[in-house]
Amino acid sequence: MNIDTLFYVFKTQILKSLAYKFDVYGNILMQTIIMIASAYFWKALFKNASSIQGVTVETMMTYTVISSLISVLLTCNVERRIMKSVEKGTVAIDLMRPVNIFHVYFAENLGSIVALIFQNLLPILLIGSLLIGIPAPASKESLLFFFPSLLLAFFINWFLAVIFGMWAFTAISMDPLIQVKKHLIRLLSGSIIPLWFFPAWLKTILKCLPFIYLYQIPLDLYIGKYDKASLFQGFMIQIIWVIGLYLCYRYLSSRVSKKVMVQGG
Repeated sequence: MNIDTLFYVFKTQILKSLAYKFDVYGNILMQTIIMIASAYFWKALFKNASSIQGVTVETMMTYTVISSLISVLLTCNVERRIMKSVEKGTVAIDLMRPVNIFHVYFAENLGSIVALIFQNLLPILLIGSLLIGIPAPASKESLLFFFPSLLLAFFINWFLAVIFGMWAFTAISMDPLIQVKKHLIRLLSGSIIPLWFFPAWLKTILKCLPFIYLYQIPLDLYIGKYDKASLFQGFMIQIIWVIGLYLCYRYLSSRVSKKVMVQGG
């Protein structure tokens, strides 16, 4: 692995991302609208109740703001990068380069996220703090557990994206599939509606899927809705998903590389 090359890609992507100001304003506006709409929804739901499922309206305000921030950090365009490479017919050349093309995609993704921290995350945090409330963690311990869980969520999300992106080698168009995936994750991950409000049978199904380990588990840790057993279980399942998806990614990327080298890009 050529670290210097990947670091150059990382820096270049930061500069490229900082250049698109219109996209930045549009993303901030959309995220703010979704965040404020969610906050008003929860305020209306909690209007006649001091708490629901052991959670207060103040906790749900924190949940809403932090969920919006996590959505920025889990931004991933690797599917579209793979799709464009396939559509342009440059995928064979990309795979023949001395640097692993998937490592390049990962470096680009990291660069984009660093730029998004300044472009989107900090403005959204400021707006959320002013209009909804400062999203303070339940405790120092909650904040400490939150960050490693968020890191694991990032890797789960990235491996899901790159595995999904490899469908571009067989699908005619990936755009509709990418949109369906995006909305399914937001709906079933706890990003908008926490898992606690889902019926028991659906909770059981969702716990077998990777989606809730992107948002629900880190958010539960941040707002302090966990015990030692659920904390350990959550971390272990996140680690298992990271390992399982990584192995799947390695297998599929090897298959794709051999297929393209034999048949051409």
